[in-house]
Amino acid sequence: MKQVYVIGGGAAGLMAAYAAAKNGHSVVLIEKNEKLGKKIYITGKGRCNFTNDVPVDEFLPNVVRGGKFLTGALYSFPPQKTIDFFETHGLSVKVERGNRAFPSSDHASDITKTLEKACRSVGVEICLNETAVSIMPDISVMSDVTELLYRWKIKTDTGEYTCDRVIVATGGISYPSTGSTGDGYRFAKENGLGVTDLKSALCGLNLDGDSFKNVQGLTLKNVELTIKNGSKTLYRDFGELLFTHFGISGPIVLSASSVINRQPLQSLSLTLDLKPALDESALDKRLLRDFDKYKNKQIGNALIELLPQKLIAVVLKASGVDPTKNVNVLTKEERQRLVKTLKALPFKIKSLRSIEESIVTSGGVSLSEIDPKTMESKKCKGLYFCGEVLDVDAFTGGFNLQIAFATGYAAGKNI
Repeated sequence: MKQVYVIGGGAAGLMAAYAAAKNGHSVVLIEKNEKLGKKIYITGKGRCNFTNDVPVDEFLPNVVRGGKFLTGALYSFPPQKTIDFFETHGLSVKVERGNRAFPSSDHASDITKTLEKACRSVGVEICLNETAVSIMPDISVMSDVTELLYRWKIKTDTGEYTCDRVIVATGGISYPSTGSTGDGYRFAKENGLGVTDLKSALCGLNLDGDSFKNVQGLTLKNVELTIKNGSKTLYRDFGELLFTHFGISGPIVLSASSVINRQPLQSLSLTLDLKPALDESALDKRLLRDFDKYKNKQIGNALIELLPQKLIAVVLKASGVDPTKNVNVLTKEERQRLVKTLKALPFKIKSLRSIEESIVTSGGVSLSEIDPKTMESKKCKGLYFCGEVLDVDAFTGGFNLQIAFATGYAAGKNI
């Protein structure tokens, strides 16, 4: 039996603590907050989409960073095992559109309660309102002098402990109010591990200019977003988008941010296809029908069946068509410009939203430093890292929480 300390009581830490205790070890979990799973409470708008119920080979394409590293952990603890875990411990689960799994109650708190219940059932000791300050090795030489056995010293704001193994599951630096303040990155650096650059991921995009401000609050449900660097397409997806006071957000924007967060943003072009179901020829015919119907009206009033009212002025300005011009004197060249604008309404990316308001942190403890089977540091025996503190991240849809559960399980199980 080993004495194991887990630092962090979020998704990864709770699963790691459970797996280690289930494996016969004495486990203490230290959480800085007054309650466990504080970030879990705000996921999925409070409903907690805790995994995505697909086979691993369909899961991996949704991983933006660290897919190869995560393969073994995900096959050992795939989404179906996560669902089985929660159901076995008394939680009713439902799977909705896009294979997204939720607690049937629609209460994120039930995910945390179930994890806590599972941990306590296998004897995990949970310490709340205690902050880990430092984690340092206490090295003693084994009988075979060629091998070093690491023991660990943990200092907190209330005490000091020694143990055989430490699992760091402190999360990233997004939503710092939940306790994710980057402690794990500091612990890694202090023990000689590399940490990659930290970037915003799953966040909105700040746009240049002010045209988007005229449509603030408008949601578009069936548009195609394309981001290019020159002629190279970096991202393209179809779905929902929201105009905000800073630019754009919504599901397809969040995913885009994770793909482009290490690109030279000022060099990128962003366009929206407002009518992806129609090619240019079909869209032109649609315009001609509308223009025939409203032939005596100004063009600004003739697009009311095609576009939301707020968006008409933005599209006309981008296409260079005078909104006060009558439809019956619109030239073919102007109509063609309008068609092209409807198929590729341009915006300029200014920056990503701040990392503090990103759903997850991109970057973290370098994967080259970690054994992908066990989540143990290759340099510091007995020191493990799991969850968002690692340089791994994925799209929305339950993928990031599944990564937390899979890496947490791998760390705890392999002690």
